[in-house]
Amino acid sequence: MTGAAQQTRQRRRGKELETALLEAAWQELFEVGYAKLTMESVAARARTGVAVLYRRWSNKNDLVIAAIRHYGATRPIEVPDTGSLRDDVITLLDSVAGARAGFLALVGAAFAGLLADAGLTPAQVREQLMADRPRVAGQVFQRAHERGEIDLDRIPPAVLAMPFDLLRHDMLMTFQPIPPERLTAIVDDLFMPLIAHTRLR
Repeated sequence: MTGAAQQTRQRRRGKELETALLEAAWQELFEVGYAKLTMESVAARARTGVAVLYRRWSNKNDLVIAAIRHYGATRPIEVPDTGSLRDDVITLLDSVAGARAGFLALVGAAFAGLLADAGLTPAQVREQLMADRPRVAGQVFQRAHERGEIDLDRIPPAVLAMPFDLLRHDMLMTFQPIPPERLTAIVDDLFMPLIAHTRLR
């Protein structure tokens, strides 16, 4: 081991070390994919010993889930505030589509590996990836509720989730940029009519 590498190991502690490990895991996932990623390859990229990883994550699957969650948490989507629900949702969908296309393609490949290796159901993997993550859309809907545009007590959760479920579906099925007209159609042709329907109930 070189003196520089030894100094790097000695210098990093606590949160700084954990962040370096998670960033290394994400880069390894990005460059070689889930199947070829190993605890040893992540440790080598992070310039540390593999035992350091095992003290924090018991196996590769736990490390990959942590790395994906870390990436999403440290690169948040800005919450739009245009003054209208329609424009906020379109802006948010556009931001997610632009920032998360490559992210979702990579996560989709890792998702398949996690299902095969960890024996988890799709719902269990999704829950582990999304647990405790702030919901940007929730802030948009709360603002619309406070403006009097919607009544959150009357809108089924499935209606609020629908635009983002459709966007996620399109992104995972195509791995391509989502055209602006598709985003507008999701909101104007599907989401807003459902929102209007809840006002008539």
